Amino acid sequence: MYTQAPITRRYYFLAALVIYCLWSIGAAEAEPKVPENTLQYLPKSVAASLEKNQIPKDAISISVTEIQGGRPSKAISKTELDWRAKEPMNPASTMKLLTTLTGLDVLGPEYRWRTKLFTDGAIKQGTLKGNIYLQGTGDPKLIPEELAKMMKAIQNLGIQKIDGDLYFDRSAYAPSVMEHNTIDGESLRAYNVPPDPLLYAFRTLSFQLGKSRTADFIDIDYTPKLSQLKVINQMQLIDRACDNWKSNLRFNLDSDGGTDSTNQTLTAVFSGGFPSACKGVNYNVVAMDANTFLTQGFAAAWELAGGSWAQAPIGRSESVPLAARLLLQFEGIKLADDVLDINKFSNNVMARQLLLTLALEKMGKPATTENGNTVIQSWLKEQGLEFPELVIENGSGLSRTESISAENLNQVLVTARNLSVGDIFYNSLPIAGTDGTMRNRLMSHLRKFLHLKKKPEARIKTGSLADVRAISGYVMSKSGKMYAVTSFINHPNARKGLEAHDQLLAWLLEDGPDPKQAR
Repeated sequence: MYTQAPITRRYYFLAALVIYCLWSIGAAEAEPKVPENTLQYLPKSVAASLEKNQIPKDAISISVTEIQGGRPSKAISKTELDWRAKEPMNPASTMKLLTTLTGLDVLGPEYRWRTKLFTDGAIKQGTLKGNIYLQGTGDPKLIPEELAKMMKAIQNLGIQKIDGDLYFDRSAYAPSVMEHNTIDGESLRAYNVPPDPLLYAFRTLSFQLGKSRTADFIDIDYTPKLSQLKVINQMQLIDRACDNWKSNLRFNLDSDGGTDSTNQTLTAVFSGGFPSACKGVNYNVVAMDANTFLTQGFAAAWELAGGSWAQAPIGRSESVPLAARLLLQFEGIKLADDVLDINKFSNNVMARQLLLTLALEKMGKPATTENGNTVIQSWLKEQGLEFPELVIENGSGLSRTESISAENLNQVLVTARNLSVGDIFYNSLPIAGTDGTMRNRLMSHLRKFLHLKKKPEARIKTGSLADVRAISGYVMSKSGKMYAVTSFINHPNARKGLEAHDQLLAWLLEDGPDPKQAR
């Protein structure tokens, strides 16, 4: 009796051990295998969207980094998601983030472009008897409001009348960067305007069209004002929705064939049908050469300010003569404000001119994109960053050759948090559901957080080309965590990738990388 008890207990113990081991093996086989790198995955909602829109998983790259701290202490970053993040990809307009951050840090947010006015004549009894030479340095936002200030400054010199012509000195840029080359053949589209040291109003005529509030006809206005432009309206109202309103519109710009194109009369003719449902739309066109546009824009601005001309001025390209004297130096708006426009509204030519300004200020004239690239590479090295895959063609992302990895563009975002200009850079990005190119994005997702005292937000630079969709920026989650996120889609179906990117951002707003959250 007493010798059997230990054997029985031993038997039950061994049996239990065998049963436990068999159960453990079965349980282990039932569990999914954990990938070697647990950061290499796609959130379920993103994967589902890609599949629905027929975008392969190897056509997208994603880098997500949690950022803790920042100035005055050093920001600490932790990679949370790495899906093909090291692959070189076309970033489209998210490349502007590298250009604008470098510009802010190298030039400073208070930097202002300078446009100098010289003359070879003299002021006599309120009349400037002589020519005016404009020498530009690439102010990307020399717009009508700024030109009006310049006219006031000229009048403050005691000038009421100008008896002379206009000459334009564009020696700040190499001729090659001013060539009007496009990647899509759309030379009349505003997003394709080439750089110009004397760029005025983006060299774009913007017509505002809309049904009159008082009668059944169409109102047409335009900006900037040009001294010799007439508008003829031959359009008819048609009973249609405003969608696809351009399909029935016809536009033509005719000239009177004068001896000099810069001061000849121009006639803009609108014909065709215009939907009565349209309350107000803009028709933008790049329809004339740079000298004509600037000559007539300058002449009109002078007249609007109350000044007069002895005769309609002719505009020509010519360097400032050594004997000419400086009339005034006009300073444009601050770089910080320009960066806001570049990133919020993805302005291509402004970004290109910022890259050339880096070249001009650090390596002298004539500015080239190659020298701008050199300045950015030097800045990256100073930050301890090395991007071997980086290719910069013009700094705007309007390119088929520009390239960077999601991981490295995310490193740019992390680096910004350690710079004195980091907050200016952060505030320049479009806010989801509020402004810029993100104005109509994530609306339904953001409504979920209306009850929270401190609401999450996404500040995201977007990018799009044929076959490319991109996002890059910061997400403040509902728990208060800051994530840097960059994702590129390079594929013929990329235009359908907006949903996948929105799903990624929504996932971050909900603290997706948190281990407590389902992936």
